[in-house]
Amino acid sequence: MSPSALSSSVFNVTVAPPDALFGVLAAYKADPSSQKVDVSVGAYRDNSGKPWVLPVVKKVDAILKDDPTLDHEYLPITGLPDFTASSARLVLGATADPIKNDLVASVQTISGTGANHLGALFLSRHPPTTSVGPTTVYISSPTWPNHKQIFANVGIAVREYPYFDPKTLGLDINGFLSALESAEPGSIILLHACAHNPTGVDPTQDQWKQIADVIIRKNLFPFFDCAYQGFASGDLDRDAWAVRYFLSKGVELLVCQSFAKNFGLYGERAGALHVISATKEISTAVKSQLAVLQRSEISNPPAYGARIVAKVLNDPTLFEEWTEDLKRMSGRIQEMRKALYDKLVELGTPGTWNHIIDQIGMFSFTGLTPAQVGKITKEYHVYLTSNGRISMAGLNSNNIDYFAKAVDSVVRTA
Repeated sequence: MSPSALSSSVFNVTVAPPDALFGVLAAYKADPSSQKVDVSVGAYRDNSGKPWVLPVVKKVDAILKDDPTLDHEYLPITGLPDFTASSARLVLGATADPIKNDLVASVQTISGTGANHLGALFLSRHPPTTSVGPTTVYISSPTWPNHKQIFANVGIAVREYPYFDPKTLGLDINGFLSALESAEPGSIILLHACAHNPTGVDPTQDQWKQIADVIIRKNLFPFFDCAYQGFASGDLDRDAWAVRYFLSKGVELLVCQSFAKNFGLYGERAGALHVISATKEISTAVKSQLAVLQRSEISNPPAYGARIVAKVLNDPTLFEEWTEDLKRMSGRIQEMRKALYDKLVELGTPGTWNHIIDQIGMFSFTGLTPAQVGKITKEYHVYLTSNGRISMAGLNSNNIDYFAKAVDSVVRTA
């Protein structure tokens, strides 16, 4: 029977809604306007609005291409050892006790998304022993949309804790702490290590200490997502402070690490998962179980991006060059925050706009309503997500005035 003769299907399936973010990007690309502005996608752009390959990445790319010893054989199931070891030192600290005492089980992943998935899958099979009921994860409201899907796909119940206060455009620390107090022991608490996505609002160090105190006292399990180390502030140590503070308290935890943003390796999918355990024996067992899960899903991680990262992290000269690249990227974003704030103040745009410069990292929660977002897209060809989140990297000296005037107009009229 030819395919055209089939009258029905064994699949009972409907068309899934398109991904909201990529739908915005598709609309932007289809827009013929010469004034269009894309502040939706979470990828760094230079002052000309173009993708930027880090100079240190270009240098290492040339080194790797000229290396006669490289081949295209499989990596180990858990990844390139030089990559996983140096990645752990980067986020946890080179002298961290868990590293010195062999308490870290590290696995190379398909960027941060893969790290989140592998971590969630592991916890679905091996939940914290302090759990008193079904495994549950608490995610911030709002959070990166993929968080909810990743945990739901492995059968972990998803709940939310208050995070963003729309009245102050800052952190709802009281709501956050209250939710932690009411969480059942053994619950997983997903935390953004720095540059919270999508709000750009991070706890202060004192607030992190309050959060840690409750998590430890309530026997909750910290699950860190670290996608912006060094990219957020330009300071690798500052951006890893929260993770390292928890480690200093002797807490078992999990860290998901991405090198998409801070190396500009978006398409190379270089990431790592680190699980910190209480004993060396448990850590060895954890890594063995992670390897079993990894084998069944991707078998072996990709080599190229990991080789670039490992080369930089293990070479002092290249590492120093990378830190300068990080300062350049984070510095340009900070300049755009200040420029946008200054322009809105100059225009007398209704409302307060201090949050633009108080927030950190690639994203800013502007406070624009869905109606205002719809208006700014329709009338000014400015593309952003419906919740008012913008990527500061999409702004530059050529479009900042136009963008600010568009915001001013819709705030006044929508």
